[in-house]
Amino acid sequence: MSPTTTARSLTLFSASGLLLVAGLIVPAGAGQRPKPTEGELLFRDKCAPCHGAKGEGGPGFRKPLTGTQSVAELSQFIHQSMPPGKKTPAPQAAKVAAYIHNAFYSPLAQERNRPARVELSRLTVRQFRNAVADLVGTYHPAVPGEEARGLKGEYFKGRDRDAKARAFERIDPEVRFDFGTEGPKPGEFDPHTFSAVWQGSVLAPDTGEYEFVVQTDHAARLWVNGEKQPLVDAWVKSGSDTEFRSTITLLGGRAYPLRLEFSKASYGVNDDDKKKGKPAPRAFVSLLWKRPKRAMEPIPARCLFPQSVPTTFVVTSPFPPDDRSIGYERGSTVSKEWAEATTAAALETAGYVAENLATLSGVPDDAPDRKARLQTFCRQFVERAFRRPLSKETERTYVDGQFATAPNLETAVKRVVVLTLKSPRFLYREIGSREKDGYLAASQLSFGLWDSLPDPELQRAAATGELMTRAGVVKQAERLANDPRAWNKLHEFLLHWLKVDEVPDLVKSNKRYPGFDAATASDLRTSLELYLESTAGSQSSDFRELMLGKTYFLNGRLAKLYGAKLPPDAPFQPVALDPEERAGVLTHPYLLSRFAYLETSSPIHRGVLVARSMLGRTLRPPPAAFTPLAPSLHPSLTTRQRVALQTKPNACNSCHSMINPLGFSLERFDAIGRLRDRENGKPVDATGSYLSRSGKLVKFAGATDLSRYLASSDESRAAFVEKLFTHLVKQPTLAYSPKTLPSLQQSFADNRYSIRKLMVQIMAATTLPEEKPAPPKGGRKE
Repeated sequence: MSPTTTARSLTLFSASGLLLVAGLIVPAGAGQRPKPTEGELLFRDKCAPCHGAKGEGGPGFRKPLTGTQSVAELSQFIHQSMPPGKKTPAPQAAKVAAYIHNAFYSPLAQERNRPARVELSRLTVRQFRNAVADLVGTYHPAVPGEEARGLKGEYFKGRDRDAKARAFERIDPEVRFDFGTEGPKPGEFDPHTFSAVWQGSVLAPDTGEYEFVVQTDHAARLWVNGEKQPLVDAWVKSGSDTEFRSTITLLGGRAYPLRLEFSKASYGVNDDDKKKGKPAPRAFVSLLWKRPKRAMEPIPARCLFPQSVPTTFVVTSPFPPDDRSIGYERGSTVSKEWAEATTAAALETAGYVAENLATLSGVPDDAPDRKARLQTFCRQFVERAFRRPLSKETERTYVDGQFATAPNLETAVKRVVVLTLKSPRFLYREIGSREKDGYLAASQLSFGLWDSLPDPELQRAAATGELMTRAGVVKQAERLANDPRAWNKLHEFLLHWLKVDEVPDLVKSNKRYPGFDAATASDLRTSLELYLESTAGSQSSDFRELMLGKTYFLNGRLAKLYGAKLPPDAPFQPVALDPEERAGVLTHPYLLSRFAYLETSSPIHRGVLVARSMLGRTLRPPPAAFTPLAPSLHPSLTTRQRVALQTKPNACNSCHSMINPLGFSLERFDAIGRLRDRENGKPVDATGSYLSRSGKLVKFAGATDLSRYLASSDESRAAFVEKLFTHLVKQPTLAYSPKTLPSLQQSFADNRYSIRKLMVQIMAATTLPEEKPAPPKGGRKE
């Protein structure tokens, strides 16, 4: 082994009792143990009684010593706060901090003390539902490939909808029409009797319950994700109702077939009335929805496609939430509730497959060879679910044995489905051999980038051995990363990174902020999502643009509230909003509103967001629950002054010395994210600062300075890389190698901070390790 090895030598020192002495590796027992440093002696004497001799925790502090603080930060904290209620002289604090960092805090120390491993992991709820949808639907594209948006509208002269009666067709961006008394085209239609059909598909941006609403004063019916029964049926009307609604569960990131039929027939109007020119009654029709925890709105063109797609089976059985205790969603626990949920979902799926067996299998009920063909269908079903070819034994257990003992073919198919979906081979991702395997690679890629099963192209690459090389893995990862499903997964990550993945109830004081209502909050959420898509979801997918972009998406309602010049009915469009004061996602009005109180801003909430999510800092929970000081108690103070007053005690200062200056940098924005110069008659002070891990104090004059720092800082980029890694892979970075994270950070920089390319590199690094170059011919093998 080369005597120049450094990081590897340190790893060997920790793992196998070897010492690095004068550049050479020798057994630890070959010489005397190095003399303890002054920092180690101080730790034994002053710190170990509370923290444990090995930092494992003790009677005074039960949690193990671990974290992300730098030596400089540890030194400052020890100097100011250790032991509790006292201070340690600065020179001694620096020596103890250096020892603690090397022994417990550094990545190598953490790997040595608590080695990370790739954990056996079940499918998350999202992965289970997506996998079942693709398993039953046999991999049709999640979103139509065409760029046109809107629905295909066909207009007919009369109630009959046939080729002879068709007047014209077009692409309608939205279904929101008031035909008045004339009809779709005045002079070309009998305004008393005409009809229209809109069809195509609708994209569900989020997973959850969608309420579809049809508003009309005539006959209408709506189908969503199915042709058998209308979701909304107002074809035969009684009474004067003009709004009809129904709810359906949809998976986010997928398109679903949609068809809306409308018919106007003026009953009670005879030919004489028409001859006398009696006007026809007016007619209108609109198609709206309520997305999960959002206000009702017309379904926008960006979520509509004129091309239809096949029906998608969606599991509706409720599941307990996945564990997110360490910062990312993972399937690390198996509870009784989860086991019951998977059983209910398996039975639900089996019932759907049996009910639609002829359509799904392509085998008619009267086919003479129906049994053999259904066995083939089930064999393919199990193979897709298990993500690899079946052995003869597995095939006998899951398919042939069920057909041999079931009383009829439908029951046999149901048994196959239930047995398959309850099998560990389906429910667990890391199961069986950890040897290099193309099928395992395909599964890791598809679940990492799509949260679902490998598609046919990935299966082909696995079968032909293409995924046995890093080049083959990168090629397939690039293909998957450019699919709309990958954007959906990235979109979910960005919302989680910004701590807005669970849509909050965004409520503000009507007295202080008139006009800010549920519709405004929903519009702001849409504005944020459009910003994320235009930056992180663009072709360049540049992290710097995400953090520094100058245009935000506003419609007429938001423009009025935030001081932009747009017509009241303007659709969403990019607007340069306060370009001198705003920069990037951090100053988006939705984010600023989300991390604020009913009437005032919240530097603490905003500072915690920046520290934890964007800088990757670990913050301890407050020593005790507290209620913020009400503005009415100190009416003459600004928000900044009140926060400084409340967090002044030493018990608070260890964390708030970082949180507050970060949050103060955003004080130019009020509780709904509007720009302001004064608060309570006083000028707003938006200066802030941050003590970096290296010990350098960075000062900010306001939000744009903070955004520029976050866009260019190695700390924020490293935090982004690590958080995206755990979101995709659902495993800790150290489970692969201490070099994984630094290597990904370097490739992020090499690829001009492209988030999409970072996703590819993450999957390549975890699916197959970097291949070692072959030794030179005639050279010595290491």
